[in-house]
Amino acid sequence: MNLEALRRPSLVRRLVILAAGWSLAVLLVSALVLALLFQQAALRRFDQGLTELIDNLLAGATVGDRGEVIAPALTDLRALRAYSGKYWQIGEPAGQGRIRVLVRSRSLWDSELPTPAKVVETMAAQPGKPAPYDIRGPLGEPLRAMASQARLPGRAAPVVFVAAEDRTPVNRDIRNFIAATAIAFILLGVGLIAAVVLQVRVGLRPLFALRREVASVRRGQAERLQRTYPSELLPLADELNALMAHNQEVVERQRTHVGNLAHALKTPLSVIVTEAAQRPGPLSEVVSRQAETMRQQVDHHLRRARAAARSQGSGERTAVADVLDELARTLDRIHRDKGVAIDWDAPDDLWFQGERQDLLEIAGNAMENACKWCKGRVRVRAAASGPTTLRLLIEDDGKGLPPNRRDEVVRRGARLDEDAPGSGLGLSIIDELARAYGGALTLGDTTMGGLAVELTLPRADA
Repeated sequence: MNLEALRRPSLVRRLVILAAGWSLAVLLVSALVLALLFQQAALRRFDQGLTELIDNLLAGATVGDRGEVIAPALTDLRALRAYSGKYWQIGEPAGQGRIRVLVRSRSLWDSELPTPAKVVETMAAQPGKPAPYDIRGPLGEPLRAMASQARLPGRAAPVVFVAAEDRTPVNRDIRNFIAATAIAFILLGVGLIAAVVLQVRVGLRPLFALRREVASVRRGQAERLQRTYPSELLPLADELNALMAHNQEVVERQRTHVGNLAHALKTPLSVIVTEAAQRPGPLSEVVSRQAETMRQQVDHHLRRARAAARSQGSGERTAVADVLDELARTLDRIHRDKGVAIDWDAPDDLWFQGERQDLLEIAGNAMENACKWCKGRVRVRAAASGPTTLRLLIEDDGKGLPPNRRDEVVRRGARLDEDAPGSGLGLSIIDELARAYGGALTLGDTTMGGLAVELTLPRADA
């Protein structure tokens, strides 16, 4: 697909982008919310364990005879092993947002758990309510801590209980969950995009079918739209059928007018020619000659009008090989005395996008002209030259045509040899008929020594 095709508006691309964009946005938000909920749930469970440890400390702590705080004997072995990742301490407020440690777990060894001043203020304002926060441990590991301020019987000053635990396993679980969720949602997103593309393609399949059927009508493979389309496209299909019927009616009306004009003009010309032939003389010769020229001009313009009307018609197609075979056999009989050998070649699946009579006239005039001026050989080659065009090349072994005369002979009525029979309309007819079909005529040299007439014409699919 080229850049120009990407720049053109596309209904499929628009639907896919809108649906895929919305789906991916929903998936992204869902993934973020799910990861956040999992993180909060994991931390909540983690905090619950720390809260239970504080509750155990609070329930088992006592005050000695001298007012010292005596910690309970806990059975958690991790709190007994140095720097194990699970710590606790009991302290008391020391003013200015500081905590003085009274008792600590063996796992802290000679370290202590720092308590931010903001947490100390929160505990003082809400005694008995645990306050969670994050700190760094003795070895620099990330810790999740929980602190709570309470009072013990027999002690006037409040006591602060702090429990902390290494949150590395929780962070790892959160990262693993986020990674697994990301992979799952990416696969889901790819699947949704594929489903959207498939849905759009399947949903718009009738529209693609309508396009193909319209192309078939244009190429002459069908006369009207025949398929049964969904209710959304049925009015469009009916309108297209009505439009094609109207165009066909217009073309037929033009053909009728052209035929009437031909009859109206040819009859008076025939009368003039007949009357002139019955009265021999110089005036009769002038009248006959001019009347014949007028007849040729009328035939020429009527032929051009018919071709223009047919080129806009229903899209009839003609097999090129059949036409060339018929012309070769006809011209072979006409030029039998001259001994012209016509060598032609065309694929069986090559089709001209137009009516048979027009191709007979275009190729016939070119081949007749080559037979007239050749020494004895004429070569005709036809082949596809593009997705919608074909190339027809007619060559002869005659004396050729100088480049400075080629434009001249294509003009209407121009003749290379004034002594040769004909009206000089052959190449002009070919050029104007080819142009009426959107094609072109090119004159050039050939390896055979004569003139090469190259025609570009519309091609229909096989």
